[in-house]
Amino acid sequence: MSSPTDTLENTPHPDAAEAANQSIEQGHEQADHDHDHDEHGHGQEPEHDHQHGPVLNPDCTRELVLDIAAEEVSKAYGKVVGNYKKHAKIPGFRAGKVPDSVVKRRYAGEIRKDVIEGLLPERFNKAVLELGVKPVGEPRVTELTVDDGQPLHVKAVFEFIPDFSIEGYQSVTVEKPPVEITEEEFAREIEQLRESRATVEPVEEDRALVDGDWAQITYTGEIAGEGAAEPPVAGEDTLVEIGGKDTVEAFSAALRGAKAGQELKAEVIYPADYAEPKLAGKTVAYNVEVKAIKKRTLPGLDDDFAKELGAYESFSELENRVREHLQNRKRRSVEGETKDRLFAVLTERYPFPVPESLVQEQIDARLERGLRALAAQGMDTEQMRKLDFARLRAAQRDGAIAEVKTSVLLDRIALEEKIDVSDEELDHELQLAALQSRESIEALTARLTADGGLARIREQLRREKTASLLYERLPA
Repeated sequence: MSSPTDTLENTPHPDAAEAANQSIEQGHEQADHDHDHDEHGHGQEPEHDHQHGPVLNPDCTRELVLDIAAEEVSKAYGKVVGNYKKHAKIPGFRAGKVPDSVVKRRYAGEIRKDVIEGLLPERFNKAVLELGVKPVGEPRVTELTVDDGQPLHVKAVFEFIPDFSIEGYQSVTVEKPPVEITEEEFAREIEQLRESRATVEPVEEDRALVDGDWAQITYTGEIAGEGAAEPPVAGEDTLVEIGGKDTVEAFSAALRGAKAGQELKAEVIYPADYAEPKLAGKTVAYNVEVKAIKKRTLPGLDDDFAKELGAYESFSELENRVREHLQNRKRRSVEGETKDRLFAVLTERYPFPVPESLVQEQIDARLERGLRALAAQGMDTEQMRKLDFARLRAAQRDGAIAEVKTSVLLDRIALEEKIDVSDEELDHELQLAALQSRESIEALTARLTADGGLARIREQLRREKTASLLYERLPA
């Protein structure tokens, strides 16, 4: 499991009232679409629960009811109507002289929206504060009554992150493996570099194929049980390693001992799990011509080899760079795996329910990453439309819940440890992001400020700092 600190965006909404306003407006617009209301867009909709998004987790849900006196609603309507009256341009009336009744009828929806925005924010924030919880996601409006001269009534439900104990988290440990590389790991990496620069050259002497040789062959094959209409299995100047790990043994056995220019027959039975589906589990009769015998040659471990690989003056310099690269890679790998195991232990020891809205957001994020990967591999939009997204979402659920729990837990520990992110740390992260996105730091900052991204980045950095602190405290 990758660290959820890299992906989760579960920042509680910075303005609960704004989110509530948006939810109210969306709910009312849906109601207007689904039901008949009078021309003013007024009326009472207490009977309809406008369901948008996932079913909320009842263990993380609070209900909020607000009632505002009719007198205050009338004052708000009067003020909003007066503002519209000043600027309304309606044929047959002079500017500023349009009757209130005409303004109300002409701009009913806009006036209603402005009244709600004028009355709700301060009261909603105060009511949420009195509940002592911090909302996440968007509130869902279940009842709404608003009309001039009538009390405003709104009922909304929202999810929140419940409080839970993390007493004793400092004593929770997991094994912390060493991060130093071994000589075997170093030797294996050097060997892989040699393999990447190996050359295949003709064998000049007159001799037969032996293990380790490469046979250059031309072949045709007929799959048993398939008719002549099927295209034949064929290849020109294909290189096959005798006794190689990727060569079917029957093929190696047929070629072993053959010489260049020789023609032979071979019957190969492929295993059921063979990598090429067309041949998996099939029996193929081959006609093979050996064109040439070749030998694979590995370069020597010397200064010339180092210079061929890059800007290295000597093999010693290459060795040092390889060791440094391996050390960094192993440190990142060990640290990531150890943190994942620690997170798993912590979330098991401190169970708590998580808001369904956060789970769904994380599923969205995981699916988006997966779709980007599929697109990078060549899958087009039409193919993506054919995917079973219900099944894909279900498959992502357990991982998403684990990531949400880890992030919530890290946030809770960060509060306990008083961990914060400085402006300098945030600026450094923004500089890196600007380089990656190839945009100016000013443009990036403006964009992230507008969409709330700065707060999410700061939270992500705080989780990373918290995870690093927990990792460093683990006994070696």
